[in-house]
Amino acid sequence: MSTRRCLTFATGLVECLCFAGAVFGWASLVFVLKGEGYFSYLCVNATGVNETQVLDCSGQDEQFSLIFTIASFMNNFLTLPSGFLFDQFGTTVARLFGIFLHTMGTLMVAFSTSVLPNLLFPALSLLAVGGILFLITNMQVGNLFGSRRSTIITLYNGAFDSSSALFLVIKLLHESGISLRASFLFLSTCSVIHLLRTFFLLPRNFFPYPLPDHYTYGITCGKSETPISEVTANGNAKTTMEETPLNKDDLVEQEKSFRECLLSRFFVWHLLWLSVMQLRHYLFIGTLNPMLQRMTAGEASLVSQYTNAFAVTQLCGVLCAPWNGLIMDRHKGKPRAAGETEKEADLRASVLSLFLTSLQCVLFSVCASTPYLPLQYLTFILQVLNRSFLYGGNAAFISMAFPSCHFGKLYGLVMALSAVFSLMQYPCFALVKGALGGDPLYMNIGLTLLSLLAFIHPLSVYLHCRQVSSQRAKINAISASS
Repeated sequence: MSTRRCLTFATGLVECLCFAGAVFGWASLVFVLKGEGYFSYLCVNATGVNETQVLDCSGQDEQFSLIFTIASFMNNFLTLPSGFLFDQFGTTVARLFGIFLHTMGTLMVAFSTSVLPNLLFPALSLLAVGGILFLITNMQVGNLFGSRRSTIITLYNGAFDSSSALFLVIKLLHESGISLRASFLFLSTCSVIHLLRTFFLLPRNFFPYPLPDHYTYGITCGKSETPISEVTANGNAKTTMEETPLNKDDLVEQEKSFRECLLSRFFVWHLLWLSVMQLRHYLFIGTLNPMLQRMTAGEASLVSQYTNAFAVTQLCGVLCAPWNGLIMDRHKGKPRAAGETEKEADLRASVLSLFLTSLQCVLFSVCASTPYLPLQYLTFILQVLNRSFLYGGNAAFISMAFPSCHFGKLYGLVMALSAVFSLMQYPCFALVKGALGGDPLYMNIGLTLLSLLAFIHPLSVYLHCRQVSSQRAKINAISASS
């Protein structure tokens, strides 16, 4: 394995870990922003229990929740045009656009103030969209590692989740005296690293799968190796990844149209699987600060302690995600049943992953619904484990269930459609604040029941695999008898 491939993998992991999914550490940044007085004008004096005067900051919480709702929606919904951009124009163009958006986002946060808090609305959205472009362009690195492709994809998605701890680092630095502006200006300068990696460690177009012999990419010694037309050992030209099928079965699969993929049962149930669990996570993250305020009776030190604990657990996403990839890749290198294609073997291996992800979400939701403060440590652990399985499994399943030439578009579309579903988090938040009087118990019970719908997807894939296996057994029996 070449040094360049190892460097590409390592730097991609760092990029996803330190930058791509930072917006999901919103709870840590909210703590800093409240201290800086962002939207503090929305806090009003109110009469509490025994006619005591208390400061009601529900309006402030609602603004912060709205910022996260919009950013998380943009993160998913704009994955669709991002996927089309990647499929149509290749890695370099997609990354340059992503770097521009991410840099603009960090600069907007840096120059926002308590007087200009509304800059946070576009800033967080730009950070989210730029980050998702980093992830999309990095997931193809799995093509460099053959049999460990799913493991690499899930690892990068886990790193994406863990990057939410970046805002914890900024919170701790802020408590040490380093200003919010200085931290975000430093993040802006890191764009130089992203640019260098784009030109030296990634292809101009795509990493093909499977990888041709003697494949090279990036700029070497001042001149670019052309990744569009790589030459193999026998002198034949290999073009883009959708033109290099692994075998005849894959060749047939490559001819499946984008429309056929969209109308397939796999896509519909996979979309439902992702949407219900993602809504549960988004609502939990977006309401974490007011939830902790309620459970701790507003004690700032306890809120800070649990916010730090939540952010620290997010770092573990990069450790949890590869487990899911190993579950999906566990059949690689083992002999397949007579007549079984690689795609069938991949789908069969994915059933356990899909089921475990659904089960984790239900357990996480039950813990999050229990109004017992010390239990929230377990909630944080289950949340990061489930998130890493969810997003890594999402990308890995799309890569194995559908043609690779449609990966960017299908990944973008499923994220975009799930984003529309995730918009329900804001009316849910408003319902808790209004009709439910700030008590989220009934809302959490409803979301837990909704999460049970996720089990339909692994059941559907299991039944499909059993049906295909049964048909193959009949064909083999007929062939043996003739």
